[in-house]
Amino acid sequence: MEGVKNIATGLYSETTIEEGFFILKFNNETTEAQQIAREVDSSFIQFHFCAKGNSVFQFNEGNYKLPLAEEHSLLLYNPQRDLPINLEIAPESWVISVFISIKKFHSLFSREADFITFLSDENRDRKYYKDGLISPSMAIVLNQLMNYNLHPSVKALYFKGKVYELISLYFNRPSEADVEQCPFLVDEDNVAKIKRAKDIVIARMAEPPSLQELADEINLSLNKLKEGFKQIYGDSVYSFLFDYKMEVARQLLASGSHNVNEVGLRIGYSTASHFIAAFKKQYGTTPKKYIQSLS
Repeated sequence: MEGVKNIATGLYSETTIEEGFFILKFNNETTEAQQIAREVDSSFIQFHFCAKGNSVFQFNEGNYKLPLAEEHSLLLYNPQRDLPINLEIAPESWVISVFISIKKFHSLFSREADFITFLSDENRDRKYYKDGLISPSMAIVLNQLMNYNLHPSVKALYFKGKVYELISLYFNRPSEADVEQCPFLVDEDNVAKIKRAKDIVIARMAEPPSLQELADEINLSLNKLKEGFKQIYGDSVYSFLFDYKMEVARQLLASGSHNVNEVGLRIGYSTASHFIAAFKKQYGTTPKKYIQSLS
C-alpha cells in the first residue's frame, strides 16, 4: 500500500497494528499547508480524527471536499470504490487516521467472526459517512498517540492498546442500548429479530428451518430477513450456517471425542460421504486427514 508523496520530513508516520489494521499520524508543525496522498482500497473503513488545527479531505480529483476541523472526526466507508487519501493539512495541525479492513472490523463486534465470510459479492452495496465530535476521553488517547515517548521496543504494543481504546470510545453507547449489533446499524429496527434468526439456525443447525419458516418465526418478511442478515453478518443465512457448521465440525474433530460419522450426524449430515465432501470443500482436506495432521 504505497502512495505517500509531497510530504515534509517528519510530517507523516504509519504504524501497522495487525493485518488489515493500521494507523497514520499527520503532524504539520510547519508554517505552510501540506498535501498528503496515499492509496487506500475499498476494503477499508476509515476513521479520521483532527486533534488540533484544520484539514480538508479531497476526493474525485479535488471536485469533492470534506473539511475536518479541530475536535471533529470523520468515518468513511465505500465498498464500491477505493477512497484514496488526499489530505491538505493546515499549519500547526494534527490528524490521526485509523484504517480497519471490513473483515477485521466485524470481528471486533461479532463472536462468530472466525467463521463468517464478510463482504460477499452480493453485499458490496452499502456505504457510510458520519461526522462527529471528539469526546474528551478520545482527545486524551489521540494526544497520547501523537506525543508517544516510550521505548521503541514497546511502540507496537502501546499503539495497539491505544487504537483499540480509541475505537471502543468512538462506538461507546449508553448502557441501556443493549442490542447486540454492528455499530453501523444502530438505527436498524429489526436487528434484534435478525440476531434471533441467527440464534435459531445455530441452535437447530442439524435440522434448520426453511427461510420462509425462519422469517415467519421472527415475524419479518422474507426479504427483510435476507437483506438484514447480510447487512449484519455479511453473508446469506445458509452460507453463514454452512461456515458455522464446518467450524463446529472442525472443533469436534480436534477434540478427539467424536468420530467422523458422529460429527457429521451432529451437524446435520445423514451420510458420511456428504459430510466428508462438505468438509473438504471448506478446508481442502478430509476429516480423517485433518485429524491425522493434529497428531
